[in-house]
Amino acid sequence: MPHTQTIPEGYRRDAQGRLIHETMIKPIDQERDRLVLELVNSARALNTMLATFKAKVFGDVRAFVEMSFEEYGAKVGGKKGNVTLVSFDGRYKLQIAVQDSISFDERLQAARALIDECLAEWTEGARPEVVTLVNDAFRTDTKGEIRTASVLALRRLEIADVRWQRAMKAISEAVQVTSSKEYVRIYERIADSELYRPISLDIAVIAALEVK
Repeated sequence: MPHTQTIPEGYRRDAQGRLIHETMIKPIDQERDRLVLELVNSARALNTMLATFKAKVFGDVRAFVEMSFEEYGAKVGGKKGNVTLVSFDGRYKLQIAVQDSISFDERLQAARALIDECLAEWTEGARPEVVTLVNDAFRTDTKGEIRTASVLALRRLEIADVRWQRAMKAISEAVQVTSSKEYVRIYERIADSELYRPISLDIAVIAALEVK
């Protein structure tokens, strides 16, 4: 809860909410406070800049895609998908990626039941790798959630059993898109190669400049 009490002149509020006269605050504590506030203000300004940049990227790219569609008499409808734009000289590449978060509804349990029927009947002749794939697919991760990619990968197995086919259909129909996020990624070509390196906007992976 934010503090609303007026702080008297010459006093500071500490982390426990107590009013402390500035003369009672050690110089090192005052310097630490100054440093933290200075860097936090810089971080807030940078956060605002990144948010503005992100909005500009998505807005400008959507406008360009619509202009490109209009040039060919096509109409853009619904949600925009993944887009890659490359500079004329091929040096830079910009990608807009849409990543869906998916989960499964109750039909996944029906699929597992059908798969278990198959495995029980195939015990003697079932390929060990199939049993391993199925068990791994339905093993939960550290958060106790089903690993969606592993479950969806089962659909690539070519098994003709009718129950297996029904199970794969149930898996497909159980998929629910819970949310979608858009990401912007910018790349620069490495010299004259066909490889690109990312121009990172993630502070955790940006190398700090050497202070001279």
